[in-house]
Amino acid sequence: MKIPLQITIRDIPASDALEARIRKKAAKLEEFHPRITRCRVMVEEARKHHHRGRQFSVRLDVRVPGREIAVTREHDEDVYVALRDAFDDAGRQLEDVAREMRGDIKAHDVPQHGKVTRLITDEGYGFIETEDGRELYFSRDNVMHPTFEELSYGTPVQFIEDWADEGPQAKRVSVGRHGV
Repeated sequence: MKIPLQITIRDIPASDALEARIRKKAAKLEEFHPRITRCRVMVEEARKHHHRGRQFSVRLDVRVPGREIAVTREHDEDVYVALRDAFDDAGRQLEDVAREMRGDIKAHDVPQHGKVTRLITDEGYGFIETEDGRELYFSRDNVMHPTFEELSYGTPVQFIEDWADEGPQAKRVSVGRHGV
């Protein structure tokens, strides 16, 4: 971390064990994202509740380049459980940010549009002409709505282009605007 860890403990007697646990959890966050520039941790006892006993609140503010992550865990009877849950949540969010920065997050396929140009109904396959004039194979198994048997020559369809061993083909073929 570029800026030292900031720990604030309110309404709870400070203990070396609690502070050591916070430091250990904060150091582990760097495994999820190596460029943490700031980490603030606030632990406090929430309002006392007659029926529930002591309740603790943990708030984390973690900053990485371009993003700030804020996590709050409230109303846990055990301060160490509240710490664990807050740091686990922050770790998951930091992993997501790191994946996003690396480009590992999968983009959803955008449906394309075309029309059915050939159907070989007895063998269960056909071809779709794409908007750019290419022809893509599709099989009965790739048709979502309506059924393969309800398709006809010229039917406008939408589909996802995918690569198979034989080359590009249409998957998730449907009529209308389903899934858009």
